[in-house]
Amino acid sequence: MSLRGPPAERSPAELLTFGVVNLDKPPGPSSHQVSGWLRDAVAETLADRGAAATIDRAAHAGTLDPKVTGCLPVMLGDATRLAQVFLEGAKEYVAVLECHAPVPADAKSVVAEFEGPIYQKPPRKSAVARRLRVREIYDLEVLETEERRLLLRIRCESGTYVRKLCHDLGLALGTGGHMGHLRRTATDPFDDRTLHSAHDFLDALAFWVEDDDPEPLFDVVDPAERILEGIPSVVVAESAAHEIAQGAPVYGPGVIEADDGIEQGSLVACYTPDNAAVCLGELVASPDADEGVVVDLERVLV
Repeated sequence: MSLRGPPAERSPAELLTFGVVNLDKPPGPSSHQVSGWLRDAVAETLADRGAAATIDRAAHAGTLDPKVTGCLPVMLGDATRLAQVFLEGAKEYVAVLECHAPVPADAKSVVAEFEGPIYQKPPRKSAVARRLRVREIYDLEVLETEERRLLLRIRCESGTYVRKLCHDLGLALGTGGHMGHLRRTATDPFDDRTLHSAHDFLDALAFWVEDDDPEPLFDVVDPAERILEGIPSVVVAESAAHEIAQGAPVYGPGVIEADDGIEQGSLVACYTPDNAAVCLGELVASPDADEGVVVDLERVLV
């Protein structure tokens, strides 16, 4: 059994079976459809190249409705094991609030009252139970105003329903309102500065197959470790990584180093010394412990 090598030294096939595309989702298809298209394109490309590896799954980071555009990281192959990481991070959107009457003069101050924790009940057409829950609005800014429109920038906790937020804002403004256009501009740790279209991705695959040129692929697809930016890290010895691959937890003697100040109970990512991700887990003891379990496994990545 061999471990993955350094992220920067992986072959195109290795990248496509443990990689992520920061996709600019177009309007029209569902998030599930887009992920399926990328999965099938990769499987076909790997077959055309005669690669031993293939993929049978892909996953997206947070569903966007068909009409919604923007940042939709798509995880390929074994990178789908990292989907839970996106539940930890924040989301950012630009939305148009369509008011049902002229925007009042105090609109900005009313909107500002929605920063902080808010109660939300998911809409009827949702994939979760319709229970009242709390979601955090980290930042809510009015970018522009028109007679009956507000352009909003919203940074919020994962799982916030922007459509419901716009409805509630309309009520608070006294005009009524609904969400117009919506675009996601970030889902931590990705944002709209590094987006790639589906056409960019398909062109990159074609360059590799037809011209034997993988460079466009390296520009469009990131190693899956990119998903883990911002997650506290623990570096383990290669011998320990082999044991982890067989399902063993992370024991104290196998830890080489760790980020400072990680609190017990935190989600951590474990790496080999050459920066290849090995697992996700929960820190249950000090990384300096000389014996016993330090990290309980949640997802093995090798």
